[in-house]
Amino acid sequence: MPTLAVTIAEVRAQVAARKTDARGRGVAEPTVALVPTMGALHNGHLALVRRAREIADVVVVSVFVNPLQFSEAEDLDRYPRDLDSDIRTLDGDAAGAGAIVFAPTPGEMYPDGKTQTKVTSGNVGNLLEGRSRAGHFDGVLVVVSKLLNIVQPDFVLFGQKDAQQVFVVSRMVRDLNIPVTVEVVETVREDDGLALSSRNRFLDERERLAARVLSRTLEAADSAADGGIDSVIAAAQAAGMGEPLVDLEYLSVVNPTTFLPVDDGYHGKAIVLVAARVGATRLIDNETVYLGG
Repeated sequence: MPTLAVTIAEVRAQVAARKTDARGRGVAEPTVALVPTMGALHNGHLALVRRAREIADVVVVSVFVNPLQFSEAEDLDRYPRDLDSDIRTLDGDAAGAGAIVFAPTPGEMYPDGKTQTKVTSGNVGNLLEGRSRAGHFDGVLVVVSKLLNIVQPDFVLFGQKDAQQVFVVSRMVRDLNIPVTVEVVETVREDDGLALSSRNRFLDERERLAARVLSRTLEAADSAADGGIDSVIAAAQAAGMGEPLVDLEYLSVVNPTTFLPVDDGYHGKAIVLVAARVGATRLIDNETVYLGG
């Protein structure tokens, strides 16, 4: 059964106790992995937890819906919250059953309200997801930096589905010399290609079928990658057309080292990103491609 901690003092004490226990079993330098989540756990989250269990002696799964990364126009109140279900989900998996679950309240994380100290995501934080969700990545970086300071893990794990988040967190870790390794786990998908997301539960049957157009768009982009950026954009746009329940917000191809749009004639590794509203639900996805063969 996972161990629940709801205060900063409790999670620190639990981590310290687990490390002491590991030393008692002959582990000289026990390592800690942190899996930050906003709850509503699914198999995508469990893939992160399983990887955490592979690389570390102690696994902490944070469950916290961070208000700083939601704008006033977004669905903070609508975001699914069910801690009991999340604990059952972890308990049902061998990797998660022994985890420490850190589930603080907003008051525990932000006792004085919004922090006066900011962590800025810079120019990249204002593009793509940042353009659609003003201030989102600054809020992500504040909570991630707090979680890293609270837990002090050796590893922190994120899913590739949130590629822009991975980029800004990795850059923060590098820029601020935070002693943690960012471990990225491949996107977990349904059998039909739809990327797992906590927001998928908001889709009705028709919307669920329509949402498959996101992965088809990325598949088309990958198939056209040998032809370069123009071929990728054309193929992706063609694949995404004709689905009335899907409203495309952006389709972009970026350089993974800068997260800026690739130039014409660019050859090499790139990330194709897509965001769309399916009914009232906003979904994102991405795929790594190699432009120009």
